[in-house]
Amino acid sequence: MTGSSASAHRETAANGHKVSSNGTEQKDRKVELGKKVTLLRGISIIIGTIIGAGIFISPKGILKHSGSVGVSLLVWIACGVLSLFGALSYAELGTCIKKSGGHYTYIMEAFGPQMAFIRLWADLIAIRPAGMAVISLAFGQYILEPLFMPCGIPPLAVKLATAIGLTSVMYLNSMSVTWTARIQIFLTVSKLLAIAIIIVPGMYQLFKGETRHFENAFDLSNVQLSVCAWYTHIHTHLCAFCVIIAPALRTVPLAICISMAIVTSCYVLTNVAYYTVMSAEELLASSAVAVTFAERLLGNFSIAVPVFVALSCYGSMNGCIFALSRMFYVASREGQLPEVLSMIHVRRHTPLAAVLIMYPMTMLQLLVGDIYSLLNFMSFLRWLFIGVVVLGLIYLRYTKPDLPRPFKVPLFFPVVFCITCFFMVFLSLYSDPVNTGIGFAISLTGIPAYYIFIYFNHRPKWLQRTLDSFNRTMQIILEVVPADQ
Repeated sequence: MTGSSASAHRETAANGHKVSSNGTEQKDRKVELGKKVTLLRGISIIIGTIIGAGIFISPKGILKHSGSVGVSLLVWIACGVLSLFGALSYAELGTCIKKSGGHYTYIMEAFGPQMAFIRLWADLIAIRPAGMAVISLAFGQYILEPLFMPCGIPPLAVKLATAIGLTSVMYLNSMSVTWTARIQIFLTVSKLLAIAIIIVPGMYQLFKGETRHFENAFDLSNVQLSVCAWYTHIHTHLCAFCVIIAPALRTVPLAICISMAIVTSCYVLTNVAYYTVMSAEELLASSAVAVTFAERLLGNFSIAVPVFVALSCYGSMNGCIFALSRMFYVASREGQLPEVLSMIHVRRHTPLAAVLIMYPMTMLQLLVGDIYSLLNFMSFLRWLFIGVVVLGLIYLRYTKPDLPRPFKVPLFFPVVFCITCFFMVFLSLYSDPVNTGIGFAISLTGIPAYYIFIYFNHRPKWLQRTLDSFNRTMQIILEVVPADQ
């Protein structure tokens, strides 16, 4: 399904030369997906994706559901450990299944193509675009905050800044794998610096004796036992991204353990810092906790906090696109998405089409509006499929016991994490049956889509002609070719 222009590109690549703008021939490297993710870059992508705007804006949700300062801190610690269980389970899958693609690849290997396609379909049409849209909106809101303080920001300005931020992330991921990873390191350092700006003065206040807000820290009169269903949602974003460093077998568990230790420590110490300045009631009343903290303790320097929050969101956007483009790339190579998504730009060596596929859908989500309700009824699907992936690890232990496993976790880890995931799915169905039912119905549309586009060997001629024409046209426009084997 390649056009004549694409064939010419393949011939040029095969000959190993290209003609530069000044007419001289230069040696060209193999046309393949760039692999530039080292241990440091892997850690930066994991941390950069997990730590978004939440720790700066609204940790009050944990306090609200836990009912006390002490219990809320224990919840952060406990769920950091739980997330480590899930992440290490993913590390085992990443080292024994040596393919990119994350969730999609692991479900494919364990349960077959139909289940993998349903997961891919739900990701593609709703979950990922909605998640990207929310992160992008947070970026647009906070990058403009210093310009409009103390006034409100016009909604049109927020959407414009959001669109610019999203476009720049897409452009970056389209142009260079190396620069994408380098900028992710910078953004990760920036958000860790922002957390340090909160933790250091907070710890100073604590050592000075500002402990009045920790009195009666374990008053259990207002504890709500459903807290874990809400809290672990913050941490286990890691599971969607830690597997992108799978090609470097030794670095997978190391990167995960380092990342989780850093993230959990940062989250707990940041919350401790908040409590040195604000009481539980004041924290619950704040719309942006980090900004309130900075205004009380840092004076004029507080204007820098929204900028750091925006950089944190930008890092999450960058990490998301980096990981998702690899998943779509792999799905295309498996024949479950249009062929053009598995093609590589002839000069940039990036999965250009796989990067750009998210752009129109995310922009549509930004324009349509009610993204938060969409996230509510799709969030349970994320837990469902995370549970299915870890269940796949347990299933493979028994069906393929001889599969090479350079890294192997105790079975206790995936069992506990899997039970937790399915318990949260049950809680979602119980607490909000309407929205979760809608989300489930949307995911089930993947079944007829699978049979129409994938399963049947003899597609209608009009559909095949349309797919062929689409692939040829996009291949020529984007200057992409199949990767060299």
